[in-house]
Amino acid sequence: MEGVFVSQHPLVQHKLTLLRNKNTNSTQFRQLVRELSILLSYEATQDLELKPVKVETPLGVADGAEVRETIGLIPILRAGLGMVHGIWEMMPSAEVWHIGLYRDEQTLRPVQYYNKLPVDPTVQVCLILDPMLATGGSAVATASLLKKWGARRIKFVGLIASMQGIMAMREAHPDVPIHIAAIDKELNEVGFIVPGLGDAGDRQFGTG
Repeated sequence: MEGVFVSQHPLVQHKLTLLRNKNTNSTQFRQLVRELSILLSYEATQDLELKPVKVETPLGVADGAEVRETIGLIPILRAGLGMVHGIWEMMPSAEVWHIGLYRDEQTLRPVQYYNKLPVDPTVQVCLILDPMLATGGSAVATASLLKKWGARRIKFVGLIASMQGIMAMREAHPDVPIHIAAIDKELNEVGFIVPGLGDAGDRQFGTG
C-alpha cells in the first residue's frame, strides 16, 4: 500500500514476536519497545536531507555529511513515551514535544487533554510515536495538530497497525508516511488490535 512501510528486517520480526508474548514482563517489554523503536526510526529517517561538510581526521581531511533538518519526536501519551528514549539514542539532538490524547470508551474518538507544542514550529521533520495504530483516531488528530502548528514533514512510527487505522490515516493524511513492524487485520469491540499485544501502555508501565 502506498505510503505504508512494513519493516521486513529479521530483528524487527524477532523482537516483535517477543513483544507480543503474554509472558513477557514489563521490564522486558520496555526494552523491546526501545529496541524496536531504534530499528524502525532508522528505516523511517533514510530520506533525511544532508549537507556536505569536511572533517579533519588524524591523517587528513575527509568529505562527510551532516543532517540538515531538525527533528521533533512527538509521542502520543502515554504509550508513545516508551518509544522516545531509543530514538533519542540515535538522534540525541531531536526535540521532544508531548501530546496527550485518550480514547473515549463510548465513542472510541480521541479526546485531547494535553498539548505542549510551542507557538511556532521549531523542527522540520516530526515523527509521531505511538506503538499501536488501532482506530487511527489519535494519530489522525495528532497529525492535524502538527499541520495546524506548521510542521513541514510528518511521519508516523509505530509497532502494530490495524487496517482500519491505516485507512483512517491514509484518508485524512495521505502525505504522512506510516512506518510499522506489522499489520493486524482486526479490531475487537472496544477498539483493540487483535491479535496485537494487549494494552501497550499497561504492559510498559506494569499497570495492567
